[in-house]
Amino acid sequence: MSDNVIPFNPLDKRNLGASVAEALLTGAPKPLADIPSFQGAGVYALYYVGDFPAYRDLAETNKGGRFQTPIYVGKAIPAGARKGGGLGEIHSRALYKRLSEHAESIRAVENLDIQHFHCRYLVVDDIWIPLGESLLIARFAPVWNSLVDGFGNHDPGKGRHQGLRPRWDVLHPGREWAIKCREREETADLIARDVEVYLRS
Repeated sequence: MSDNVIPFNPLDKRNLGASVAEALLTGAPKPLADIPSFQGAGVYALYYVGDFPAYRDLAETNKGGRFQTPIYVGKAIPAGARKGGGLGEIHSRALYKRLSEHAESIRAVENLDIQHFHCRYLVVDDIWIPLGESLLIARFAPVWNSLVDGFGNHDPGKGRHQGLRPRWDVLHPGREWAIKCREREETADLIARDVEVYLRS
């Protein structure tokens, strides 16, 4: 009895998403502190090469120009895209703006150095952005996307800080808006130990 062979379909959404991910990963990493302004929306990956103790194992995979393990993966879509109004908006600077926001977050904290971060980014047609991001997250399970949540959060606004402080801000204090949030029971040391275990698994 012969096996049923499923023919490869290059237009299958998973294969199209995988092509977006591979195109991103073949790009040259750039210092996050020095991204030139550009237009477009798309996907990106951040890489860490510093000496923060909890990230030691991760940083080793990225040193020497290897950049194998992202610490965070994200997307940036044009304004209005969630409502169907952003399709084809090539003049958006959504991706550059998002990377700039991340750089500001890192500069704001006490125990990270912006010079220790690099990024890969890829301008993508709007329709493929969420799929590309999802596949990259599934492939790498970056620690800032999973265990240490909150890096990509924005200030919830005046009078709306009743929620718990994100784990990212407990481990990396310094963002002014996060200080206004309710304290977690978890300490930075406890989260750091969780990170070390997670990155070794």
